[in-house]
Amino acid sequence: MTTQGPGGGPSARARAALDRGDFRAALDAVCDVAEDADVLEVRASAAYGAGELELALSSWEHLYAVRLAAGDRAGAAHAAALVALNLLCETALMAPVRGWVGRAQRLVAGQPSGPADALLAVVGAYERFLSGDPAAAAGPAREAVELGDAFGVDPARALGRVALARLAIHDGDLERGVGLLDELAVELGAGVFDPLTTGNAYCELICAAQWIGRHDRAREWTDIMERWRHGPALGSTHGRCRVHRAELLRVSGPGEEAEEEALAACADLRPWMRREYGWPLVELGNIRLRRGDLVGAEEAFVAAHGHAWSPQPGLALLRLAQSDPDTAAAMVRDEIEHPTDVPWKERPPFGDLRLVPLLAAQAEIAAARGDATVAAAAADELAAVRDRYPGELLAAEASLAAARAALLAGDPAAAVRPAAAAVATWVDLGAPYDAAGARVVLGDALAADGRPDAARMEWQAALAAYVGYGAPLKEASVRERLDRDRAVASPVTTSVAELVDCGGHWLLRYAGTEVVLPALRGIGHLARLVGDPGREFPATDLADARTYESPLPVIDEETREAYRRRLADVEEDLAQAEQDHDEARIRLAERDRDYLLAELRGALGLGGRIRGTGGSSERARTAVTRSLRYALARIAEVHPDLGRHLSCTVRTGSGCSYVPDPLAPITWRVT
Repeated sequence: MTTQGPGGGPSARARAALDRGDFRAALDAVCDVAEDADVLEVRASAAYGAGELELALSSWEHLYAVRLAAGDRAGAAHAAALVALNLLCETALMAPVRGWVGRAQRLVAGQPSGPADALLAVVGAYERFLSGDPAAAAGPAREAVELGDAFGVDPARALGRVALARLAIHDGDLERGVGLLDELAVELGAGVFDPLTTGNAYCELICAAQWIGRHDRAREWTDIMERWRHGPALGSTHGRCRVHRAELLRVSGPGEEAEEEALAACADLRPWMRREYGWPLVELGNIRLRRGDLVGAEEAFVAAHGHAWSPQPGLALLRLAQSDPDTAAAMVRDEIEHPTDVPWKERPPFGDLRLVPLLAAQAEIAAARGDATVAAAAADELAAVRDRYPGELLAAEASLAAARAALLAGDPAAAVRPAAAAVATWVDLGAPYDAAGARVVLGDALAADGRPDAARMEWQAALAAYVGYGAPLKEASVRERLDRDRAVASPVTTSVAELVDCGGHWLLRYAGTEVVLPALRGIGHLARLVGDPGREFPATDLADARTYESPLPVIDEETREAYRRRLADVEEDLAQAEQDHDEARIRLAERDRDYLLAELRGALGLGGRIRGTGGSSERARTAVTRSLRYALARIAEVHPDLGRHLSCTVRTGSGCSYVPDPLAPITWRVT
């Protein structure tokens, strides 16, 4: 952006600030200026970069109206196409997207092609693809690339190519799809696209790689995006990058870092995303589930569902962890048979690839229920998907499901080979948690096949992986296996630890050593946990929840007005869909309407006032967790053995507890 306004006025100063990536300065320069077309254009770009989505959208909407009133049809069409593009990228609300596409198309009809046509082509490609119509997406995707190259429209050039790559992957041509993604990644690294396009395109590359389990590509591109985002990145790029980092940390561990990244992503993205906010919430739920924080996982999954985003299969696996396998089985079966129509870019919106995590969860739940028929069917379906989309992740999931099915069929010898293959693949992918799960199944198969020593080795390796990852519930289940497996139980010796409150400091005595610890808040929390082993304390009980109250509006007045405008777009789209008897479009429009109405209802309190949300439980969780971690680190410095014990037995999250180690119990005396 280098065009200067007449006389070096506010618009010129704002554009100069945009050129150097200072979005807040650009926004300040035009915040109190009369809203002509030039001011509105620069205000929209500045607001987007500064993180004010609704101001950006309303500025583009106003720009559309101003240009239309001035008879500038091409300019009005371009503004309408920008509204559609950004609604598509940031909200996942398809009905308003179609409304703005329709406005723009009416203006460009019969006119020579221009930049607006390039934007409309890429929006059309993604709208069709995310609405489950890949056949209709291919033509607009090719047109987006052609027109984007012809008119220098970066979003069309880059995102059109991502769309073509995704379509190739959907068709089973993984080599071509990945090749297209690699080519685009080279150009992104060379800096040939504007910052908005670069951020969105990196995000799209990573999502596409994760579709097919290419964690190597996803990790490489996430690392690049992480370095790049510290420059003049636009809009929601920072938050999206955090979600991708959380996704990779969920796979590689440690779980604690994954949760921290997911929480930060939720904080970054809340002002941006609407329905699509379910994406980071589901990721947060999946991470908490792995960490054994069942209460926190439930909160995240329920919140995602509230945003009309499917929490499955995470919620079904949570029910399994809560000892309700029948509900878990019903949930995952219903999602497989009646998939949620969510126009998400982060997961395959249709086709067999969408079923992979559901089928893997179904196999795990069936194994827990002893349902050999369902386990075998899930394994067969996963094998069929793997054959169509060959890749390491799908191969690992299919192998593990086959091992589970063989075990349930009473053929442990047949389970050993696929379970071992799954272990090897997960290890190669740098996925210790998943490798540990496969090792548990392999150990079970070896034990049932009369090879207890080999089984014990697998369980011990799984235990070490779960401890390193920070997965206490899984760790406990493996310890139970090892405990039962002891052919000759060696006597378990209970040791004693003392924690004495001396007013200004604490005394810690253990294994013949006495150390002095400062009067840290985290030591006080620890004293409560070890003094009542096994009990789960809500984080808000350990902390003074009032300390963390800071009411904020759920949505502000500007957002409310924007939602009302979009409801009108949805109603118009719904009426057209009903007239065309387009059942798929009707369902999507109805979901958009339900979501927007729920957001508006949730934002209003008594008397129609905007409701606030305190977020006290989340603040308490964060503060207590931080205090406990610091206290445990101080203990580890002065008493490493006890520090290691506590790191494995103290659970943090929305509920905190001390869960004694049955193989090395410690009796605590707290005075």
